[in-house]
Amino acid sequence: MTRHLLALTTAMGLALGSAGFAAAQDYAGNDALRAAITADYEANLEGLYRHFHAHPELSHQEHETAARLASELRALGYDVTEGVGGTGIVAVLENGEGPTLMLRADMDGLPVPEQTGLSYASTDTDVDHRGVENPVMHACAHDTHMTALVGAARQLIENQDDWSGTLVLIGQPAEELGEGAIAMIEDGLFERFPTPDFNLSFHTFSAIPTGTITYVPGYAMANVDSVDIYVHGRGGHGAYPHTTKDPIYLASMIVVNLQSLVSRELSPLEPGVVTVGAFNAGAKHNIISDQAHLQLTVRSYSDETRELLLSGIERIAHAQAAAYGLLESEYPTVEVEEI
Repeated sequence: MTRHLLALTTAMGLALGSAGFAAAQDYAGNDALRAAITADYEANLEGLYRHFHAHPELSHQEHETAARLASELRALGYDVTEGVGGTGIVAVLENGEGPTLMLRADMDGLPVPEQTGLSYASTDTDVDHRGVENPVMHACAHDTHMTALVGAARQLIENQDDWSGTLVLIGQPAEELGEGAIAMIEDGLFERFPTPDFNLSFHTFSAIPTGTITYVPGYAMANVDSVDIYVHGRGGHGAYPHTTKDPIYLASMIVVNLQSLVSRELSPLEPGVVTVGAFNAGAKHNIISDQAHLQLTVRSYSDETRELLLSGIERIAHAQAAAYGLLESEYPTVEVEEI
């Protein structure tokens, strides 16, 4: 997979710096280029990929990851600036007149336990932005993205006679929180460094076969919102549920009714997703808690769909609380993470 992504990234970089998009296919089919990428993968990139995979870091904490990525690019001859937007890095290579091309890779891992059984599986833990310690894994392929960036950077250096222009390579932090790109821009990304004419990025996708590269017109990825619902109740003993307002029951009804947003309120021609990714409540078998916590991810392409889903989440949460007999002051607290 990494080698196929390397071929695409390198081919597009060479094409944009020379004869334009039409040249990409010629470069992608270049046997010498493919052989060079394979040799580099066997000699360098596989080990680099395994290092990144075994040592993931959470969003805004990519200190060692960024340092390694910066070191790799600096060794190739790029002018590297670290600490852009926190842990972000920017590497620049000027190669005569021509367009400015930005290649971007994200760096952060996810709070997910690795169960792959690989010899280089991550056993690391880290404290997330909420203060919770979690196992950490590169479960979203950012290790692959960084490895491909380094490989493409090397091939573009070694093929400098075939292109001209300026390369700007980005190591982006905190992509999983949707904050890293904004942090880099606010730290002067487009004022301190060359402004790109083209920005090339990619993402691995498990739904397509290995070795296949796809693209789509328009949006390739959806907007994302993270939503927290704090469901309030009145706790008590599990043997006396009639004296309580059980937040686990109420939260369960909220989860069930949220399914109607996409299936019954959103046009079937308009994509949208509401997924409850975490449901946390209680601490003991026979105690009814006084709070439950739901964590949701919401995906949309249009502002209208986003508003329908977000407003619908709050409406359903409050309506279920009212139906259960809670006071308005006890209605669930719905928070949308602002980016």
